[in-house]
Amino acid sequence: MHPRLLVADLQEHPLRQRLNNEFHARPSTSLAGPYLVSHLVFKHKPSEIEAERANLEKICQSQTCLTVDSSDAHLSLETAAFRLRWELHTEFSSYTFYRKLDNGVAAAADDTAFDALRPELLHDIPGKLVVACHVELRSTRDTHPDSILAGIAPNGRTLGGAQIADQAAWVFTDFKLDNGFSRILVLNDSLNPRQAGATVQRLVEIETYRMMALLGLPVAKEVSGWLYRCEQQLAELMTRIGQARNPEDERSVLAALTQLAAEVENSLARATFRFGASAAYHGMVRQRIQELRESRVPGLPTLDEFMQRRLLPAMKTCEAISRRQEELSARIARNSQLLRTRVDIELERQNQELLSQMNQRAKLQLRLQETVEGLSVVVLTYYGSQLVHYLAKGTKSLHHLDSDLITACAIPVIALLVAWGSRRLRRRLHVNTE
Repeated sequence: MHPRLLVADLQEHPLRQRLNNEFHARPSTSLAGPYLVSHLVFKHKPSEIEAERANLEKICQSQTCLTVDSSDAHLSLETAAFRLRWELHTEFSSYTFYRKLDNGVAAAADDTAFDALRPELLHDIPGKLVVACHVELRSTRDTHPDSILAGIAPNGRTLGGAQIADQAAWVFTDFKLDNGFSRILVLNDSLNPRQAGATVQRLVEIETYRMMALLGLPVAKEVSGWLYRCEQQLAELMTRIGQARNPEDERSVLAALTQLAAEVENSLARATFRFGASAAYHGMVRQRIQELRESRVPGLPTLDEFMQRRLLPAMKTCEAISRRQEELSARIARNSQLLRTRVDIELERQNQELLSQMNQRAKLQLRLQETVEGLSVVVLTYYGSQLVHYLAKGTKSLHHLDSDLITACAIPVIALLVAWGSRRLRRRLHVNTE
């Protein structure tokens, strides 16, 4: 019989447990019956995370907690008055409070799910408030959808609504702020508690990601005006390139192009993350809406149509500005390369002229050297003939020879030998240098 394989006997990846826990870190909250849900989202800095966790400990200590479930990026606690769900994301954190309502009892306009919490605990949450949303979950037995549709004024707010989850529930919202909160009404027809909790969670995530996606729009508007000025400046520089008549003009334009390229790259570095994040949040909004499985309510735009008409143009603006930035950067790079090529060609031409001048100087030096070599032959011949003359005078008493005649006959021989030796030496040096 083969022994049973035990996981403990295997070498485990150090992140295996953490990754699996992250996969199950954000379960949906079951909501049975009517509930008031208040959702707050704060955009924080990385340095504020520890202060946020410290404030969460104060919230836990201020209440008698029945159950607590926590991890590095998630906290879920239940008290007698409310439930709290905290989630930590890359650039924001969310607080979702759940308060159970009595059947048939309407909530006041200023009621919140965190009324039982001391106000200073909310004031101490670090970061800037981005989203504040109320979701009221009711049963169709308490509030019929027809009563909502009948109360819609023809000239009032534009209300969006749909039947969701295969017509198991209704949702109504206008995404506008009322006393600082956007409001969503969910009428449950046949959803079970787990489905109701998941539906509410999707709705607050739609509101969260909608606002986070819109953070890119002010950046796009700011960059748009700056991009227009940069494009005009680039056009002027291109005109200057065509009008350049000397290397100094081209180098001046190249310096201006380099400075413009640095500004564009700096803008890209600052805005790329924001535009990329907006695109990602917009994708999550669309995904959450698809998960709702909407069915049209006559006379009302669906949530998907609401987003297509209101959110999509903003996202298209961000996309267009991001594309214009990248195209401007590419155009500057191409024009800079073109101008560098012109400057390099001009430098090569100047180098060729310099080499040509150096070649002329080398030829002149060679002519001078040959002239000097000719003079050297004369000088060496003279000194050689003098040596022969002295030798001839020394032997005059022995052979009675005329020393002047001997010197005269030796001069051509000496000159030929000196010239031949100089030429041979020059050839040998030429071979060695090659």
